[in-house]
Amino acid sequence: MSSKDSDKPIKVGLIFLGRKRPGFDMEWGECMEIKVREAVSQSFFAVFEPSQKAVDEASLGQVVAECKAADIQVLLLLQTTMADGRLAQTLAQEWPFPPLFWATPEKQEGDMISSCSLVGAHLWASTFRQMGRSFDILNGDPEEAEVLEQLDTSVRIAAIIHKLNHTRVGVIGGQAPGFVAMAADPFVMHRGLGVQLQTWSLIEFENVLNDLSEEAVAADVEKVKALGLEHKDTVDNDLPMASRLYLAMRHFMDEENIDALAVRCWPEMPNIFGQWPYLGMARLADEGRAIACEGDVDGAIGALIGEMFGMGRCYLSDWLEHDEESITLWHVGAAPPSLCPPTGEPGAPRMAKHFNIRKPAVLEAEIQHGIPLTLFRLWRCDGEFRLTSCDAESVKPHRRLMATNGRAKLLNRKPNEWFEAMCRAGMPHHLNIFPGNHSAALKRFAAVAGIKWLP
Repeated sequence: MSSKDSDKPIKVGLIFLGRKRPGFDMEWGECMEIKVREAVSQSFFAVFEPSQKAVDEASLGQVVAECKAADIQVLLLLQTTMADGRLAQTLAQEWPFPPLFWATPEKQEGDMISSCSLVGAHLWASTFRQMGRSFDILNGDPEEAEVLEQLDTSVRIAAIIHKLNHTRVGVIGGQAPGFVAMAADPFVMHRGLGVQLQTWSLIEFENVLNDLSEEAVAADVEKVKALGLEHKDTVDNDLPMASRLYLAMRHFMDEENIDALAVRCWPEMPNIFGQWPYLGMARLADEGRAIACEGDVDGAIGALIGEMFGMGRCYLSDWLEHDEESITLWHVGAAPPSLCPPTGEPGAPRMAKHFNIRKPAVLEAEIQHGIPLTLFRLWRCDGEFRLTSCDAESVKPHRRLMATNGRAKLLNRKPNEWFEAMCRAGMPHHLNIFPGNHSAALKRFAAVAGIKWLP
């Protein structure tokens, strides 16, 4: 995945289902088809409609084949008048990912039913469920804004699931010492999400770093200077190694086709390279790349999921402490600058030395106050994936802390109750922090993806 894959339109295959023998109000059905086409044409998606309507097994196989040839990621199926329910089993054989069934409204005039669209969608959904196959379902008028918002969410969910089945996750050096719960299990990851895991040692990382040309490093140093970040206790002479660390991490994402990357940043990196990689991680995160410190593979996957949802940029944070209503979010200094105040304002990012081992380069900053946040975590326990999320608001921290500092006031639960429940559920170390309130969408994602949701 390139750094901007999340900004590319999702390719949707729009399939209208029917019957060989017409039934119900065909004019009403055609009217609904026109409205659906108009609605999806104005969406963010790139819509492909096959050459014909699917009315039997042969034509359904043909239209799905056309969608596959067009490299679509999501199948959106509608029966604006009730279609042949026997074809649901054919679709399950032809398309391995969760489809989206959209039921359109009945005509609110006369004493005769007009479409039976919801009945048809229900029939296909129940068949998929009995077959052990996942799906999503949408019901409503294509001219209603709320329906189109749910359509956007459902399409993104299906696209994420499709993407995860083609995702390469990388980890350099394994997880940090003692963080056993973050250890990657490639087989649970593949069974649960469809992803593949690739691993490299810190020696292999060092080889890439040392092979970078002086010209490439110098060019990147100029890019860092152009960001306008102030120095706290670092100097410009620290920037070449910071750029080498950044370019080496980017190399693995670009050259090895890695969609999400986790790096064991301590304790070896500052001793081997004389620097921490956190300035580079913050830059990568702000570019929309899924990057995680401390070898947190599931944290990197969570960053990828949030990016594909269009949530914004991810900050991977410790749960440092909590009070009756809020959680102190703190970490080593790798928050994306876009989540922080702009340069010149209090709490704006500035380059600094690490708070503990006094070597460069971290970004010392506060999370911007007064913005909505989502705190969530995807992890593995007992051989299955689990997901939890809470909506919050960023508020002023209780006190100033070095590195990245922030505080999140939870909107719908007590921090200590959530903390205790998640400890019992085996949740590992970090939280994925995104701007906006997205917990409802994440809960729906968990249901479609077959991930255990823990409220």
